[in-house]
Amino acid sequence: MTARGECKTPGGKLVAVTVEQAAGECGMRSDDAAAARLDGDFFIEGSGGDVTAFIEDMNRTLTMLAAQAVTAAAAHVTDGPLAAGPAAASVTAADKPSGDPSAESRIEQTIRRHSGVTLIGTSAEAIATALWRALRRALRQHDDSRAPNDGPSASAATSDVSVNAVAAANTAQSQHRQARPHHDDGAASVPAQLLPAANGQVTAQPVARSVTQTYAVPTFPAAWLERWKQLGPAIVLDVPRTPAEQMAVDERWAGEVAAGRRGPTVRFWQWAAPAVVVGRFQSIPDEVHEDVAAREGFAVVRRCTGGGAMFIEPGNTITYSLYAPRDFTAGLTVTQSYRLCDMWLIAALRGLGLEAGFSGVNDIASPAGKIGGAAQRRFPAQDGDPGAVLHHVTLAYDIDAAKMARVLNTSAEKMSDKAVRSAVRRVDPLRSQIGLSRDALVAALANSLADPDAWRVDTNQGRPLTAGLQ
Repeated sequence: MTARGECKTPGGKLVAVTVEQAAGECGMRSDDAAAARLDGDFFIEGSGGDVTAFIEDMNRTLTMLAAQAVTAAAAHVTDGPLAAGPAAASVTAADKPSGDPSAESRIEQTIRRHSGVTLIGTSAEAIATALWRALRRALRQHDDSRAPNDGPSASAATSDVSVNAVAAANTAQSQHRQARPHHDDGAASVPAQLLPAANGQVTAQPVARSVTQTYAVPTFPAAWLERWKQLGPAIVLDVPRTPAEQMAVDERWAGEVAAGRRGPTVRFWQWAAPAVVVGRFQSIPDEVHEDVAAREGFAVVRRCTGGGAMFIEPGNTITYSLYAPRDFTAGLTVTQSYRLCDMWLIAALRGLGLEAGFSGVNDIASPAGKIGGAAQRRFPAQDGDPGAVLHHVTLAYDIDAAKMARVLNTSAEKMSDKAVRSAVRRVDPLRSQIGLSRDALVAALANSLADPDAWRVDTNQGRPLTAGLQ
């Protein structure tokens, strides 16, 4: 049996936990939870090796917690379905037992062990909630398989009792650990970080539901304009490439900048074929209807950055990458670095009469809806080389909404904090807002990028960008 739980942090990203359960014929065993794994459209900052080590460690922690849950649930198994023992604590609206601080604290400890990475857009609380939702589904699947004649309400009741039994067991284990002498395990003192909205502040967000449609009017520090003038990137209108080639070129050019073999560059992609490009930490089967994608002629590829899935049709998409030395974003938070790297784009779109700004962690938006999304990855400096930041953006020039809905699998949880509950309706393509062809728009963007002195933030009053900066 396989069960998946998801949790969307309001203003942040979606995290999911999948529990693979090998159900036994004679009841639940402590080894029934074969594995648990993390995925989602969150971001993780850090070197490749550090990020891999973090994911592996987190998966071990989640597997351990899932195994403990099965062990606790197995204690309630009799000759029939899971027995309804005494309730320990009620299941909250977030599907997490209120009496269990242990799972979240263990996940937080795992995060703290990896001081070389920063988790962005989600938190230990959200991961724990996703785990509990997966466990509840797994336990209900087990109940249903053992008692096919039981109604849904009976299955739900026994599962809730099982999850509450887990809470009681974990609370006891937590109390036992607190009674033992403390030993420093070398954990870093840096907590999980969530970087929401556009205010540049790092805050922890509750998992409780909040429906919002955020849009931030852009303001930028005046010194950022000087950073762009000093960067002076080369502008490349690339040749058409296949989806797989695009992924390879992106990493190769970023590596060349990191090694000092290529100067700062902005590359406008040309797509040779349709594609779904999933984020670095996403689960392809859970994000894409792969059979439909294949039938519709879409290649499914994975990029080297986090974030969500991109629906690509060559004539309907504008994608660009910025490859810059790491010192371009020096001294900035991750959120601020996104704002800096997209500063020129906001200026260009506003110069064309579109009220473009920022929404959430990494979205480009207007008051009418989402225009596109950005993602980043940093390449470390080594042996005196400059290192690099790769920042790429995909904009929806136009969209075949029906086809996107067929190809992508967008869960209700992912849209849970949006005022518009449909991924299709949430996206408002540029073609409907700017009276230019795709090629003319790309040319206008490139021309604006090449002339920072002409950037405007308010075309109605004609004020230069620096006049609106903070």
